[in-house]
Amino acid sequence: MNAVQTDAKKTLRNLVIFVIAINLIGWLAIPLNQNPEAQGLGMLIWLAAPLVVSLLLRAFAGDGWEDFGLGFHFKGNGIWYVVSILIYPLMIGITLLVGRVFGALTFANGMLGLFLPLLIPALVTNFFKNIFEEFAWRGYLASKMYSLKFNTMIGHVLVGLVWGGWHIPYYLGLLDQATYQSYTSQPLAVFLPLVFLGTIAASILYGEIRIRTNSVWPAVLLHTIVNAVALTLLTENLVQFKAGLDAFFSPGIEGILMIILTAGVGVWLYNRRAKSA
Repeated sequence: MNAVQTDAKKTLRNLVIFVIAINLIGWLAIPLNQNPEAQGLGMLIWLAAPLVVSLLLRAFAGDGWEDFGLGFHFKGNGIWYVVSILIYPLMIGITLLVGRVFGALTFANGMLGLFLPLLIPALVTNFFKNIFEEFAWRGYLASKMYSLKFNTMIGHVLVGLVWGGWHIPYYLGLLDQATYQSYTSQPLAVFLPLVFLGTIAASILYGEIRIRTNSVWPAVLLHTIVNAVALTLLTENLVQFKAGLDAFFSPGIEGILMIILTAGVGVWLYNRRAKSA
């Protein structure tokens, strides 16, 4: 067996360990979160598990640090940072505008004045939270998937599936029902498949920008902005939907129109890169 085959076998082994470990830890964290004396501990363990497991695999299982993506790499990549800041506000704006035109949603009185003061703390909170997430998903999982040299689009989809699967214990056991119901009117049987489609679409977009910049920080920005904007609009009741129509016009990554827009941009970037290769 040559060195390339050995490296691929090691990568596959470590990817299997990563996927099993993060999901097992996520499910085991649920009882901790339901213990009044340890409220929030389960959520913290679930959130930290992907990054911690990936760091252990890098440090002790031979994955190394070369593809960690810690550098900002601003030189020559400024446009991708601009895209990472602006693309989600643009797509969310389109989604809400289309929803308003079709009469699917209304805005709270004085929405803009209410929205901006709430957005700033949401951006700060989500920025630090998404450092944990993105240095696991794009910093570890995506980079290792891409290193296996099969079709990159398959890698994007697999990352999205793992990322989506990691969310299941969050929605089924870690997130309180009041917060869930303030975010979406959809039953879990509808919402969870949309989450998977949303994480796949986002993984294509985030992954393509990750490849171009060799940095995880644009993905941190993308993830932070969409989370902060969507959570603020929805949980603060600044946007109200007609019954059931949030499935189509939600500004979160699991809204059907948002999935279409996100996947469309990501696939367009993928095709452009494939043609220039």
